[in-house]
Amino acid sequence: MIVVDTSVWIANLRNAETRAVRILREIDDTDAILVGDLILLEVLQGARDDEHATRIERSLRQFKIEPMLDDKLAVRAARNYRALRERGVTLRKTIDVIIGTFCLERGHELLHDDRDFDAMARHLNLRAL
Repeated sequence: MIVVDTSVWIANLRNAETRAVRILREIDDTDAILVGDLILLEVLQGARDDEHATRIERSLRQFKIEPMLDDKLAVRAARNYRALRERGVTLRKTIDVIIGTFCLERGHELLHDDRDFDAMARHLNLRAL
């Protein structure tokens, strides 16, 4: 499965021509794309109004949506945060630690355009596209 991060969905909605958006648009098998509930939340928070949010939600619901956090994953994410901090890396957003840890624990790839995930790929072996 490929988890597509908020950064990519937003760039796609804005019709940005980024490497990550090109990769997203080239994925033929929509069953291979996973949208985490936290990613859905972040994308919908950026909607202009309720009507816009409804259109975005409808579009994202064509993909599998899964919850991304439970108590075991929360403990693992905190451990990953500390491991990165010990290496001198401080991630900017807790939600990125959760998303990255979710991918690590489930064996998913992460399509992103966010430098926090680069550190997780480098130090924790996150499979990032």
